[in-house]
Amino acid sequence: MSNQHVAVVGGGVIGLSVAWRAAAAGHRVTVVDPTPGRGASWVAGGMLAPVTEAWPGEEESLALGEESLKRWPAFAQALAHDGGDPGLSTAGTLVVALDRADADQLDIVAGYLRSVGRDVEQVTGRRLRSLEPGLGAVRGGLLVPGDLAVDNRKLLRALEAAALRRGAEFTGDAAQAVEPGRVRTAHCEVHCDVVVIAAGAHSARLHPLLARGVRPLKGEILRLRARRTSLPPPTRTVRAVVEGRPVYLVPRADGELVLGATQYEAGFDDTVSARGVRELLEGAERIFPSIDEYELVETAAGLRAASTDTLPFIGDLGDGVLAATGHHRNGLLMAPVTADAVVARLAGEKPPEEALAADPARLGTGGV
Repeated sequence: MSNQHVAVVGGGVIGLSVAWRAAAAGHRVTVVDPTPGRGASWVAGGMLAPVTEAWPGEEESLALGEESLKRWPAFAQALAHDGGDPGLSTAGTLVVALDRADADQLDIVAGYLRSVGRDVEQVTGRRLRSLEPGLGAVRGGLLVPGDLAVDNRKLLRALEAAALRRGAEFTGDAAQAVEPGRVRTAHCEVHCDVVVIAAGAHSARLHPLLARGVRPLKGEILRLRARRTSLPPPTRTVRAVVEGRPVYLVPRADGELVLGATQYEAGFDDTVSARGVRELLEGAERIFPSIDEYELVETAAGLRAASTDTLPFIGDLGDGVLAATGHHRNGLLMAPVTADAVVARLAGEKPPEEALAADPARLGTGGV
């Protein structure tokens, strides 16, 4: 149905994408969030890389991510018209291995991707250094030209502007409770036809079913900038596993380099630890030695909304409440397909086929 009043609880990348698309589809939209555009989305790396995130046993997440990746160019183009350029990059990804153990792990990933029909090119260390001269003594890696990246902060600013342009309203307050047809905050109540819970790691406290499936997962990032005496950042996203820990370097168009990401259970603690900074810098220096000459611009931590089975929750929770949460590492990647799935459900239509596996009905059947 059109012209419904939709309250979107959460103003991260998922909530803002849903708000923009729902408002563009003709719905009246209210976003309930005290600081839209912040949270975990603000400290994300910006990788749109379902293939290089893939692992055996996560086929449904891979299919959903790849479907969303296909939607990203049109999503970015429409967003540039409505709100601003999100800084989409088509340069691709390099996944590098530093030693034999790391190379063995990449062999497993490459073999898995081929087994499910994905193309991936295994390349030597010499080839990698010809593509990115600043790389250190890497043993080999994978070349994934189809991956994209986005400037997460440009994206968030553009989404908020696009939602406002399409008529969405923002409460400037935090949701305390969600009930059918109502969102309660400390200062007001938002009465609506449909509630969409897109509050990231905080979604669990807003619905009993989500309390079973969503938890916070802490991640830390650093932002650095090259000096005149150092090598420039790589032109592509570079990912690696250093002594079992994932590290990624994502270049920005303004010359900055985003470095991440630690990942561990810490409840709702969003402080930056000295250990996390040390691990990220040490790992990145082994991949890209010139980074130790860079200026350290920012340290930050965010709380990803992790689900128990790596799939998000997108769909009906009952009584006019929808879920759009639990995206783990893939909130930015899955924003287009999630927004399209929610808007389809608002219209009483079938969501994209790949999103059906993310139905929160599995929370009520012991499936998670």
